[in-house]
Amino acid sequence: MPVVSQDFHDRKSSERYEYGNNATLIRDATIFTGKDNGKEIIRGDILLDRGVIKGVGWIPAREIDRAENLTVVEAHGAWITPGLVDLHSHLGVLSAPLMSGTFDVNSKNGPILPWLRSIDGLNTHDDAFKLAAAGGVTSAQILPGSSNSIGYIQNFLTGGQAFVVKVRKTADRSPSSMIVEPPYGLNGTEPDPRNPRWRHMKQACGENLKAYGNRMDSVWALRSAYEQARKVKTMQDDYCLKAETGSWHELRTPFPESLQWEMLVDVLRGRVKISNHCYEAVDLDAIVRLTNEFKFPIASFHHASEAYLVPEVLKRTYGGTPAIAIFATNHRYKRESYRGSEFASRILAEQTIPVVMKTDHPIINARYLLHEAQQAYYFGLPEHLALASVTSTPAIAAGLGHRIGILEKGADADVVMWDSHPLQLSATPKRVWIDGLLQIPVPEELGGHVEVGKGKEGEEWKKAPRTPNWDEERRKTILWDGLPPLRGAEKSDEVLFKNVKTLWKRAEDGEITNTLQDAGDGVNVLVKDGKIACLGQSCLTTGEGTLVDLKGGSISPGLMTFGSLLGTEEIASEMSTGNGEEYDAMIKDVPAIVNDIGAVSRTMDALMFRTRNALTAYRSGVTLATSLLARPFLFGIYSDNMIAGLSATFRTGASHAMERGAVLQSVTALHVIMGRTNPIFPVKRPSVSSQIATLRRLLYGWESDDKETGSWFKKAAEGVIPLVIDVHSADIMASLLIMKAEVEYKIGSTMRMVFSGATEAHLMSTEISVAGVGVILRPVRPFPTVWDQRRILPGPPLTNDTALVKLLESGVIVGIGVRDAWEARNTRFDIQWAVLESGGRISERQAYALVTTDLERLLGVKGVDDDSGDLVAYEGGSVFDFSSKVTAVISPSRGVVEIL
Repeated sequence: MPVVSQDFHDRKSSERYEYGNNATLIRDATIFTGKDNGKEIIRGDILLDRGVIKGVGWIPAREIDRAENLTVVEAHGAWITPGLVDLHSHLGVLSAPLMSGTFDVNSKNGPILPWLRSIDGLNTHDDAFKLAAAGGVTSAQILPGSSNSIGYIQNFLTGGQAFVVKVRKTADRSPSSMIVEPPYGLNGTEPDPRNPRWRHMKQACGENLKAYGNRMDSVWALRSAYEQARKVKTMQDDYCLKAETGSWHELRTPFPESLQWEMLVDVLRGRVKISNHCYEAVDLDAIVRLTNEFKFPIASFHHASEAYLVPEVLKRTYGGTPAIAIFATNHRYKRESYRGSEFASRILAEQTIPVVMKTDHPIINARYLLHEAQQAYYFGLPEHLALASVTSTPAIAAGLGHRIGILEKGADADVVMWDSHPLQLSATPKRVWIDGLLQIPVPEELGGHVEVGKGKEGEEWKKAPRTPNWDEERRKTILWDGLPPLRGAEKSDEVLFKNVKTLWKRAEDGEITNTLQDAGDGVNVLVKDGKIACLGQSCLTTGEGTLVDLKGGSISPGLMTFGSLLGTEEIASEMSTGNGEEYDAMIKDVPAIVNDIGAVSRTMDALMFRTRNALTAYRSGVTLATSLLARPFLFGIYSDNMIAGLSATFRTGASHAMERGAVLQSVTALHVIMGRTNPIFPVKRPSVSSQIATLRRLLYGWESDDKETGSWFKKAAEGVIPLVIDVHSADIMASLLIMKAEVEYKIGSTMRMVFSGATEAHLMSTEISVAGVGVILRPVRPFPTVWDQRRILPGPPLTNDTALVKLLESGVIVGIGVRDAWEARNTRFDIQWAVLESGGRISERQAYALVTTDLERLLGVKGVDDDSGDLVAYEGGSVFDFSSKVTAVISPSRGVVEIL
């Protein structure tokens, strides 16, 4: 088993050091070292020289004097952490922008493939490497084998060899030179008995393997593979024993080796850190039994949605309890993740099980690894463990804690300086060093001089935010086996909210106004029959009502989400829990019985209420949803019909479609999807020119309006209903703007066109504004997933502007949407993050409008006013505060207050 030599931390330079780069002294910093399980925080200096850390805390002057070409950086107390470590990533093997030629994450050649190496497919030109560094990520374990949200891509049982890499491009420019600690033999390196090195392997279990059989088949395949490896190991051991005893006459054959099984032999010898993809209790239990049968350890279980429900099973793993690498709030994307919980990290930590937060990039953009830790902290993971979950804990799990994830003398010089406490929402790197080389800010010739940290000068930004108490929710999660009830108690009588500090309401014109702002110690708000009846200290109940203490909290209008399948499915990849496949008129003829050439369908007909994603969004202040039937395929990219049908707007907390006020609008907007061919399933989309020609024909009115297709496209052309086009490419947007002018001139109308998705809209912000077209950014923080999305405006620390700021400053009406249903719950934090990234250029009123009035206006949602719009009560802060939680929803249309 690899053990770090005693003299490792005395090394003078790193093997990754590039000659001629300056040494760096960071002075007067608040340093989270990652040591002592994340509890060590010191105030002092850090010296980086020749790719390693030469000192942390107090550094002797003689050590500083020895540093050549020293650059001094004054931290002024700023937070410093180790470079973030992403233990589960597909950087470089699912490269951005994604193309068919860069999809190197999987092999189709069988379930047992321990001989494959992710380094052989690592694309150094992946745009995401730079973005990852912009989020403070300096190292990532690149795993082969993954699965997308709808299960088309199969995984491996033993999915090949993984490698931990640094995200900077080296002078050598090769994938091999990016590896943190190359295993011996990979680059012709000879083993050093003083410093043995770990190897890394991906292993999997569960439903992703269904192409190769069921769970029983999978576990048998693993047992069979390990039995083959055990036989090879036994032959090797026998050979060595005979050699050691001098029985040379019995050694008539070469040393028994197997290129095919040598990786698994090393697993059995304890030389490999296994990352095991495994979700459910049944699968976790099977792998734990396998480890005891063949006597090998597991370094970490990944995804592990049900790990928090079976802590004792995890503790029975051979060789010790593995770390658990999980998402914070990304759940219910497949059946295996249905019982995933936002409280899992806290529950695991309470069982002394190491917790790792990961991205599974590009499922979640590697740049936002820290946000996974922030969410885990918000839901109860202690501060020191939250920071450790993306630094020291994953580094130790990978066997690389001597190099990365911890700031100590002799470790690699991977360091991040933050503009605020790292657990503050939107914490952004001011500087990032990898191997002592400055990566952020980028050089001036590449767009440097980005202002970072504006508006975060106050003392409150230097501390971790106060978070809500979730004890009761955590208790119910365990009690209900991961599926606690999400409905609250409805109160139709009086409810008195006390200690209310701020109150936002809708005015008569529907606009949102600040009725009460920073009311000192707070005032009382009395609600009767779901409506505010009294505001002020004198407001009291008659004694029969319910009292709710908001503890300096707020009441504000409920938010709206758009862009996902929220309310039309329960589990994203389980077709039996959703609407099913829609007819695609661009691929094949629609059946005659439908009697409509475009098969325009209505989301209203497929609405499902009380889905867990909808109720989770409701409990997070998102009370309205406008959903459509277009199904995202890969990382939010729509692959379905060009004609995506008619969206509907409904209340996320409603019980069924016939409940009073449940459906606000049965037909909201007409939706069309446009873009270049899908890199994975190119046959699913016609050419761009064909798409635009078809749309032009439909808008010109060539289809009879006595059928659904002709009728709704006529209404869109005449401006009766919004036409929402999901499009990302600026070039396609330009063609659509030209077509819009042609249609309007031809029929004498003004269309209500909206671009959704709109990653490249910032390139045409002026033209979009002049054309009177609105934009719904979906998502608000962009990623260059495919070619149509490659020209992003990433925001600080890479650019001063964001797409949102650019569009608003050009006078475009903008709304914010999401890609997947699970993301709806995070709407309020997405908005606050966007505000903080703007550097003070987006007001609080504008922020509200992005997910209320302006989004409603763009989608054509009507009738949301003071008499019908829900209000949400937050305990401990405002809608946008990381310290607040939803405690009640006030519903005038239903005449009730729901206490959550």
